[in-house]
Amino acid sequence: MSTGAMLPPGAGRVIAGGGLHATLKVAGGESALTSTFEIDIAPGFDVGAHVHTRGEELFYVLEGTLDLLAFEPVKRTEGDWHDWVSATGQRFLRGGPGSLLFVPAGVPHAFANLTGEPARMLFQSAPSGHEDYFEELVALLKETAGTPGADEVQRIRERHDIHQLTGLQDGRG
Repeated sequence: MSTGAMLPPGAGRVIAGGGLHATLKVAGGESALTSTFEIDIAPGFDVGAHVHTRGEELFYVLEGTLDLLAFEPVKRTEGDWHDWVSATGQRFLRGGPGSLLFVPAGVPHAFANLTGEPARMLFQSAPSGHEDYFEELVALLKETAGTPGADEVQRIRERHDIHQLTGLQDGRG
């Protein structure tokens, strides 16, 4: 390959609906090992703690403040992951612009925007293909007018190696 990707601000394929707004900057395929996105995180959104058995993820806060977690807790509880503590005493990080969350395969992780302001992050997923999950989820949200059944969401997540440990909150009440 003799050409890379050069995108001006705002460029990319938008995947949006039902509270999700992601701009795909680089898609996987023959040459890209990762999928790269800019993601807007609405106030009140909490992705919930989850784990992937394969792949790695990287989150970099561009604007706003996010709570970030990437460790195996002493005890996995189903409640709020903000209460989790690692064997070394580590807790979640409240991070602003420049904060980074790197997640190796098999490590529980989460992020949340518990502020009243939107946040924005750069997100990379390896191997590539996370855009397929986002597109399936947006299609389901549109099909169900934003109120899909938990079982439907769970099936999509399992298909994409997302194993939910605590609840997801979308901030819409």
